[in-house]
Amino acid sequence: RYSLFYNRLKNIEENEGGLDKFSRSYKTFGVNQFVDGGIYCKEWAPGAEAVFLAGDFNGWNPFSHPYKKMEYGKWELFIPPGQDGYPPVPHGSKLKVVIRAQNGELLYRISPWARYVIRDEDKVNYDWVHWNPPQSYIHKHPSPKRLKSLRIYESHVGIASPEGKVASYKNFTYNVLPRIKDLGYNCVQLMAIMEHAYYASFGYQVTSFFAASSRYGTPDDLKEMIDVAHSMGITVLLDVVHSHASKNSEDGLNKFDGTDSCFFHSGPKGTHQLWDSRLFDYANWEVLRFLLSNLRMWIEEYRFDGFRFDGVTSMLYHHHGIGTGFSGDYNEYFGLHVDEDALCYLTLANHMINFLHPECITIAEDVSGMPALCRPVAEGGGGFDYRLAMAIPDKWIQIIKELKDEDWNMGNIVHTLTNRRHEEKYIAYAESHDQALVGDKTLAFRLMDAEMYTNMSVLSPLTPVIDRGIQLHKMIRLITHALGGESYLNFMGNEFGHPEWLDFPRIGNNESYHYARRQFNLTEDHLLRYRFLNAFDRDMNKLEERFGWLASPQAFVSEKHESNKVIAFERAGLIFIFNFHPYQSYVDYRVVIWHSSLIVVFKYKILLDSDAAEYGGHQRLDHSTEYFSEEYPHNYRPNSLMV
Repeated sequence: RYSLFYNRLKNIEENEGGLDKFSRSYKTFGVNQFVDGGIYCKEWAPGAEAVFLAGDFNGWNPFSHPYKKMEYGKWELFIPPGQDGYPPVPHGSKLKVVIRAQNGELLYRISPWARYVIRDEDKVNYDWVHWNPPQSYIHKHPSPKRLKSLRIYESHVGIASPEGKVASYKNFTYNVLPRIKDLGYNCVQLMAIMEHAYYASFGYQVTSFFAASSRYGTPDDLKEMIDVAHSMGITVLLDVVHSHASKNSEDGLNKFDGTDSCFFHSGPKGTHQLWDSRLFDYANWEVLRFLLSNLRMWIEEYRFDGFRFDGVTSMLYHHHGIGTGFSGDYNEYFGLHVDEDALCYLTLANHMINFLHPECITIAEDVSGMPALCRPVAEGGGGFDYRLAMAIPDKWIQIIKELKDEDWNMGNIVHTLTNRRHEEKYIAYAESHDQALVGDKTLAFRLMDAEMYTNMSVLSPLTPVIDRGIQLHKMIRLITHALGGESYLNFMGNEFGHPEWLDFPRIGNNESYHYARRQFNLTEDHLLRYRFLNAFDRDMNKLEERFGWLASPQAFVSEKHESNKVIAFERAGLIFIFNFHPYQSYVDYRVVIWHSSLIVVFKYKILLDSDAAEYGGHQRLDHSTEYFSEEYPHNYRPNSLMV
């Protein structure tokens, strides 16, 4: 694998002038304006017989501006500035690349490199708009330094409002970013930014890879949003989709040059049978140029601080993970079923990012557990910084769905939270956007279900269902945060137990926006119990910010007691004690402390208590109590304390 990566990198160095120049192709492909006002156009369309540029600037004459055919399927066009010195293609004018296919048909296409596309209300397809404003947004704030402890707020701009509408970049900038900062998250991961024609695809059916979605605002609005986030010390990651592309041809990449290949594999190999989308040919030189340039454009033009790569499991294997389980056996990760070209692309992408922008972060969404995916490229690894701990949310769902409280297995919970590859960093999460979507249920919904609509008011009695749900919601998130990985992720709204699922407007719900929103206002109503969960999530993050357990070595688990339903562990100098017993409390409970020598006596105090009144608890603990370590052996360690 390393040899394949090295040879590809060597070819780029020898034939393309180096990785820097190769990945800077976003500045030359598409339609770009020169300093003198002239327009330089370049496309890759290997299956085309001829290529033209048409638009508002030439009265939509499809033949007046032909491209010149170059080597390797490339086409070039230069349009000189007008006599008055003004650019021949004005800012805001609509364009199309006109392809004469091999059968003679004229195809009107959006450039794969288009920076801005819009859809008029009376149209089905998107239009390409030349984006070259007289004055682009100028970033004012530097990117934050690379974070040691990553607390990620997974977000979607369009649903980030209590109102049933498509929210804007401006709304996110001024209403949501301050909320994220207050909650103690230091990183926002943005979904559905790359333009996608179908809103209900959640941004995972990308049609224009270089265009920021216009349904939320302009490219400058997004740049301002990222700049303001940086001013708050918030790192901004892009949820990038390079695992597949939309099948749209009128406003997507599919059949751009009139063939079923071009950017994709031809035939059945080029189609994902479950997602009904096109699959990239990662061995193709121009596909590598396109995808690597795409990453670099988002970093350099918009100032994104890194990426969460979606669908990595689908990329890594020819079977795309369909109907396949992964047990951890090494035969599952090495063999002809592995797509080595895709893995090589991911390695090249991480190498390029680390080489040109070492401050950037990359995350792999991989459920398979591919070994060394998060080890440095120099070691033969994939080069990612983090991978998602995708087994954790599945475990919590399985426990809540299938087991009575008294049957919860403490050892199994600890095993799931700590079972990760040595020296590969994991992002722990109790739930993400997957669980919030219609057809699934969030943890809050699984725990409290219909009573969330009737009994979340403090004026109504605290029923056993609501009481249990609120307490377990806090405990599940804290133990996942503290024990499950080297980073933590939460999907927007789930921190306070958002009461409704997420469903985008579509034919099946009469194009309703009612469930395509986040009701942040629920946390501001002091008569509702949602504020308790919100406050706990905030203080949990603030405590991690203070002590940095995510950046600390993996926890020392001292107890997983099945009959007592108690889990205890130590990390970053803090002792975490969880009592999952449905009805039993304990007095004078002895727990281990890690220190093996008692040259000094250690004093402990309560820092975070899920039973505190401000978190909807029952106030059964005295926070003024001090706990002292003593030389008393317990659980095979020499020192302990009583709580």
